Amino acid sequence: MAASGKRPEHRGPPELFYNEAEARKYTHNSRMIGIQSQMSERAVELLGLPEGRPCFLLDVGCGSGLSGDYLSEEGHCWVGMDISPAMLDVAIEREVEGDLMLADMGQGIPFRPGTFDGCISISAVQWLCNADKKTHSPPKRLYRFFSTLYTALARGARAVLQLYPENAQQLELITTQAMKAGFAGGMVVDYPNSAKAKKFFLCLFVGPSAVLPKGLGTECSDEEPAQAEFVCKRMRFKNAKGRSVKKSRDWVLEKKERRRRQGKEVRADTKYTGRKRQPHF
Repeated sequence: MAASGKRPEHRGPPELFYNEAEARKYTHNSRMIGIQSQMSERAVELLGLPEGRPCFLLDVGCGSGLSGDYLSEEGHCWVGMDISPAMLDVAIEREVEGDLMLADMGQGIPFRPGTFDGCISISAVQWLCNADKKTHSPPKRLYRFFSTLYTALARGARAVLQLYPENAQQLELITTQAMKAGFAGGMVVDYPNSAKAKKFFLCLFVGPSAVLPKGLGTECSDEEPAQAEFVCKRMRFKNAKGRSVKKSRDWVLEKKERRRRQGKEVRADTKYTGRKRQPHF
């Protein structure tokens, strides 16, 4: 592909770039799925949500629902908005658990004041820095987005927006419009000294400003590297955070129970639920 070296936002408007073929390729790419899951987990960690209580979250630029899958696994309810019809069609086919809405974030967040307990966005905000039409003004669209997002969030809530800024000027433009809209907070940079692992998270606070979280990999530890610990236990159904391992029987049962609470039709549980089929030769 001749344009493979270009940034996606330089190759056309998002609703055209993420057509049906690109949406399916993006969603079925194991590497992209892993990256989306890691960044979603980090974004939720930076939100600082209360433990043990489900929250109502907004996912801006939700795409095909990869980041929403992590929100559902954490037990949260969510609404996703995206400008690409093809991406949302794939999300519907995947039967994601959140509600979906076709919308342009540059035109604002169309929800009542104080609706959401938090907001995440993965790899979306930098698209607002491009003028895809003659009527588009990046500073105005960014301010419209941030001002309406500020209104839609409950007091004390946070928004964590992961983005790929093209340069320092673009980063300054985004943060300036966010602060102008009333947000407090700043940029959290994970692994700032790594060319590949470096990630930018704009962490915004509604209401009284809190302490800005520290980025990962910003401190040099003098401690000895951790060694593997061998124990006589089988950690089969729980991962390090105490959640059920994806695709395990417990994970399947929890997902079915969430769908029942949402009023969706779900097959009855049996002894075969979550059992892996043997490969056929």
